[in-house]
Amino acid sequence: MLSAQNISVSFGGFNLFDNLNFRLGTGDRVALIGKNGAGKSTLLKLISQEQHPSRGSFSLEKDCKIGYLPQDIEFENTVNLIEETYKAFNEILEIENRLEFINNQLEIRTDYESDEYLNLIQELTELTTEYELVGGYKYKSKTERILLGLGFERNDFNKPTKSFSGGWRMRIELAKLLLRDNDVLLLDEPTNHLDINSIIWLEQFLVKFRGAVLLVSHDRVFLDNITNRTIEIIQKKIFDFKKSYSEYIKLRQELIEQQKLAKKNQDKQIQNTEKLIDRFRAKASKASMAQSLIKKLNKIERIEIDQEENKTMKLNFPLSKQPGKVILETKGVSKQYGDNLVFSQVDILLERGSKIAFVGQNGQGKSTLAKIIVGEIKYQGLVSLGHNVEIGYFAQNQSEYLDGKLTILQTVEEAATENNRSSVRDILGAFLFKGDDVDKKVSVLSGGE
Repeated sequence: MLSAQNISVSFGGFNLFDNLNFRLGTGDRVALIGKNGAGKSTLLKLISQEQHPSRGSFSLEKDCKIGYLPQDIEFENTVNLIEETYKAFNEILEIENRLEFINNQLEIRTDYESDEYLNLIQELTELTTEYELVGGYKYKSKTERILLGLGFERNDFNKPTKSFSGGWRMRIELAKLLLRDNDVLLLDEPTNHLDINSIIWLEQFLVKFRGAVLLVSHDRVFLDNITNRTIEIIQKKIFDFKKSYSEYIKLRQELIEQQKLAKKNQDKQIQNTEKLIDRFRAKASKASMAQSLIKKLNKIERIEIDQEENKTMKLNFPLSKQPGKVILETKGVSKQYGDNLVFSQVDILLERGSKIAFVGQNGQGKSTLAKIIVGEIKYQGLVSLGHNVEIGYFAQNQSEYLDGKLTILQTVEEAATENNRSSVRDILGAFLFKGDDVDKKVSVLSGGE
């Protein structure tokens, strides 16, 4: 269905991939994994032809169609939900526009016997047949079914796309992708903004999907429920096993342990051989034997242990000041956008030491409530912070606030205080930015980084 041959990618002298080779076939549901910055999103962009490799090529079977869902979605904000979703059917929409034009012409023209009039009738007949063949009489019901499956309601269909939250906007793009009858689906973090019901629906859809799926996700349960193959990107190479994610992780660890044992035995063998060489060199009668052992030693293919990507971030959130018992209290908090009442009369009391989860379906106001607490948006009611309370806020679209022209180090130094400015490099190290990494521009970082 799709194959990659000797794919290499370089950015400004840095090699991201080096001679990658793999194939995707019908029924493959592949988990694409690797640390942040390993190149997962880049590989999806290469396959979808949004980017091009420095060397190598991709080949597709005839008429193979690829659908790509990126992490970041952009929409034309002047259309409503149903209009945006119908864009999945460009061919059908073009035929519809042409049919409408022809019908209008036939209504207003009176030259019934002319060649132009007869040609319009002939084209109308041909286009009507083509319209049926490409699903023109079914695409609207198909669109509604997919949108309802993704959690939209019928009264959402005429709402402008700009009125939907990030999670819902991602679902609109996902709906378009699912409607295009693609043979290969490339999904970059598809569950990031989905609620539980929508994740379950997507799982069921992908399990039944007859084509190939290549997806990036940090949701282990989602990966295990869907995938039957795992490709991991490590140090410019890929490791490819026909195993689900958890099975692969277990197998990889077993293989690394086997490599370590084999390398230990090989190192011992090499050490013994080197001792023999040193001993034989000291005797003229054994010089030829020493040379023979040296040649044998040089021919040994040294075992290298695959790099283990097991580094983890070390996070700590120290209190700048000891807060009081009550951290936050809201009384009668309400929020309304036009005619849309998001929530009403919300009363919350948070005490020191609490760990709180805001849960609920997309669009129910979780992010809105967070923005109210940090004072980003206006509201009705009362929000009061406790004694010595300082709030740290990490938004859903936090990366949009970063300046791509700055380096990692400059970005974090701007946020530092006098108390921790001298520790900026140590803090970055805890987030796995080591050495020269801190001098990278923010614009070249992956989404996770």
